[in-house]
Amino acid sequence: MTNNAHQAPKPVGAYPFARKAGNLLFLSGVGPRVAGSDGNDSGVPGLSLDHNGNFVEFDFEAQVHSVFANVKAILDANGSSWEELLDITVFLVHMNRDFKTFNRIYAEYFPDPATQPCRTTIEINRLPTPIAIELKCVATVAD
Repeated sequence: MTNNAHQAPKPVGAYPFARKAGNLLFLSGVGPRVAGSDGNDSGVPGLSLDHNGNFVEFDFEAQVHSVFANVKAILDANGSSWEELLDITVFLVHMNRDFKTFNRIYAEYFPDPATQPCRTTIEINRLPTPIAIELKCVATVAD
């Protein structure tokens, strides 16, 4: 597929936003950085770091809303949509602190249990940039 999802931040590595196989669209890991950010920490909503790169201020809710906006932008740019999401893998760096908040916000974006995508949530030690959440998604797309 393409890396032309202008409403999403550029990937931080050598990989595409998404790849189509048949009628499935596989999204690479999507984080909460805002579009136009250059891959550094300044593009993470609600995050400020000290001179050593340690967290000074952190807004998990802002990161969740931003990661959902980025997923939607990539879906839209690749001929899919929010309603076509089939499966989401959620990577959290702090399950105890963030899982309840994530579930509350997730329910706002997916209010109908009959159409919610499948979901797996995993705690990991860290992500490649100082973010607290990343999503890996699969959606359908027209042939």
